[in-house]
Amino acid sequence: MAKTYSNIYPEIYSFEALHAAYIRARRGKRDRREVQQFELDLEGNLIQLQNELIWGMYKTGRYRTFEVYEPKQRTVAALPFRDRVVQHALVAAIEPIWERRFIHDSFACRPGKGTHRGADRAQQMLRKVKREHGHVYVLKADIAKYFYSIDHGILKRLLRRRIRCKRTLTLLDSIIDSTAVPGDPNPVGLPIGNLTSQLFANLYLHELDEFVKHGLREKYYVRYMDDFMIASHDKEHLHRLRAKIEAFLWDTLRLKTNAKTQVFPVGERRGRALDFLGYRIWTTHRRIRKSSISRMSRTLKYLRKRYAAGKVELSKIRESVVSWIAHASHAETFGLRNKLLASVSFSRSEGREP
Repeated sequence: MAKTYSNIYPEIYSFEALHAAYIRARRGKRDRREVQQFELDLEGNLIQLQNELIWGMYKTGRYRTFEVYEPKQRTVAALPFRDRVVQHALVAAIEPIWERRFIHDSFACRPGKGTHRGADRAQQMLRKVKREHGHVYVLKADIAKYFYSIDHGILKRLLRRRIRCKRTLTLLDSIIDSTAVPGDPNPVGLPIGNLTSQLFANLYLHELDEFVKHGLREKYYVRYMDDFMIASHDKEHLHRLRAKIEAFLWDTLRLKTNAKTQVFPVGERRGRALDFLGYRIWTTHRRIRKSSISRMSRTLKYLRKRYAAGKVELSKIRESVVSWIAHASHAETFGLRNKLLASVSFSRSEGREP
């Protein structure tokens, strides 16, 4: 019988837990007005949150939505800072319940994982299949509109497999339902931007991980959120896997794969690259996506204009450049990095301090 957890709620509302959550929530955001306002009466605001949680009076705040366009257009929903503090406290209390159960080859939003390690692992699998069989095929799949398709009822049932603490479940339900349309008998969708959405999305597709790794017994499987791949020397086997996986996703999780899902050979001569986690991956090497190069080129030009106008400091520019270099350095990009960075120079406009 699966182990369940009770009496979690005090781990969420204790003053120490809320203060630690505030420290995590403010990381990289201390210059924002809402964070500074919260800090003006930090102890009072944390005690207020604590009291609301203890007495069951806490309600999720109003979302602010905005569009982001890279790498693709998405609607992001942002909560007030106080709600983000609560979510950090909640995730800290319940994430370990699932973290110890997640498979090794799930790489999204987990300590010690990430895109670079996921790409390394995928390439390692490609190389092993190629070494043992002389060729390699890949089933590359994405979930169609994943965050917008997560079924609230199914998610709540998955949470209840492990959590028996009623007050924690009430808080979880209220966050899940915070974007539901009133009167909708079967609400779906999680807001991109919530910290809890990342954990919910991971545990939702953990069902797929279990099915592929333990049900289908596939060794060469890697998932990063809604993006996953399986490597094999047998193309027809991958086509059969695709049918089984798509049936499982719909029957169990009410999810579908998108139109880009396909089986193909990986290789320089008779195949192509595996486009995965921001890289184009072969067994012998990898490169970054052309879209990433174009995006960084546009970013540098935009930052150059803002710096010339005195609207951004070199420290902020440096953060963007260092982040991109860290990503690009995991591929064969030494010459590209030098060329791209040398193409843009930064100087203040006339009449401004350098």
